[in-house]
Amino acid sequence: MENNAMLFGKVVIITGASSGMGKSASLLFSRNGAKVVLADIDESGGKEVADLINKQSGNAIFVKTDVSRKEDAERCIRAAVNEFGEVNCLYNNAGINPIGTVVDTSEELWERVIGINLKGMFLMSKFAIPEMQKIGGGSIVNTASVDGVLAIYNEAAYIASKGGIIALTKAMTIDFAKDKIRVNCILPGAIRTPLLENFMRDNPSVGDQSKGHALGRIGEPVEVAYMAMFLFSDMSSFVTGAIIPVDGGYSSVKM
Repeated sequence: MENNAMLFGKVVIITGASSGMGKSASLLFSRNGAKVVLADIDESGGKEVADLINKQSGNAIFVKTDVSRKEDAERCIRAAVNEFGEVNCLYNNAGINPIGTVVDTSEELWERVIGINLKGMFLMSKFAIPEMQKIGGGSIVNTASVDGVLAIYNEAAYIASKGGIIALTKAMTIDFAKDKIRVNCILPGAIRTPLLENFMRDNPSVGDQSKGHALGRIGEPVEVAYMAMFLFSDMSSFVTGAIIPVDGGYSSVKM
């Protein structure tokens, strides 16, 4: 691997790595020189991505991880350090998107959404940041959503979790800037992932998602991955606390 690759030598942990944006990012980061740690609850899918990367002369391990569990988050970070010696970057990407208003969302489902989408980022960061402090810095990218700033119908728990991620990003930014740890947040629009496909299948009344985007189409996972790669690279060395839409103009369109 050429040492001018954007992520050459960086150890990157990616949650939600078995499919969608996480899978796309894992493949892209590896092709650009990163050593990748794939974290996901989906063991078969995660191992499949890791095997694919290693067959392509990359360097990847899979760690089965439920990000909402402290023990799993800590074990994932420890596995990364044991395998690669350090942690340079954390891509907090795991998430779920069930439907429901505050009235018809059960308490159990609410806690599951907040646990995976928001608490999971707290836990992964909690254990990754001390490792970054040891080496004099690092970079964290959190996946929120345009729905964290623009509410849509029937997604109360999801929208609350994504709004929380934006606020958490800002808090982490100011708390750890002194340690040369940069923290940024991506707000994807509709992206062609299994999560979106399942949502559309369960909610046919939503209609054609491409019409809500100024570019007239939904996004591809790799288009989000490229932004994350930039934020992890040294090219973004003066970027921290940024809340960046990758949404094809969705947040600029009056619905």
